[in-house]
Amino acid sequence: MALTPNPFGTDITTDDILDTLGFFDDWEERYKYIIDLGKQLPAMADSKKTEDYLLRGCQSQVWIDSASSNGILTFEADSDAHIVRGLLGVVLAAYNGKSAADILAFDIDAYFGSIDLLKHLSPTRGNGLRAMVEKIRNLAAEAA
Repeated sequence: MALTPNPFGTDITTDDILDTLGFFDDWEERYKYIIDLGKQLPAMADSKKTEDYLLRGCQSQVWIDSASSNGILTFEADSDAHIVRGLLGVVLAAYNGKSAADILAFDIDAYFGSIDLLKHLSPTRGNGLRAMVEKIRNLAAEAA
């Protein structure tokens, strides 16, 4: 089954997210923006919301699928929580549509640090975010 295309990593980049978040003075506004990012993530087909795609380690339900074509990995992801859909968008902006080497070389900790993201998430959300990153990096390592 083909992946549903999404704008993250192409139309919405890490630079776009960093620039936009830089406009906001407080985290309430930043959370709203992250939730709005999640609204731009296309819904995953219910037929894919199965154990095969379910990500372990998240407080909410998160599903991730991937495909590789000509050395480029694309991802499809969804969650049952609005903020988590937004966090998926933040992650996919860094990884979607990139080569395995680029995914593995990307400094996600510096990216999250420049957003100041992890200290504004609950510990369980932070663990879920790390699980998303680990899953995508593992898929990239398998494809490399």
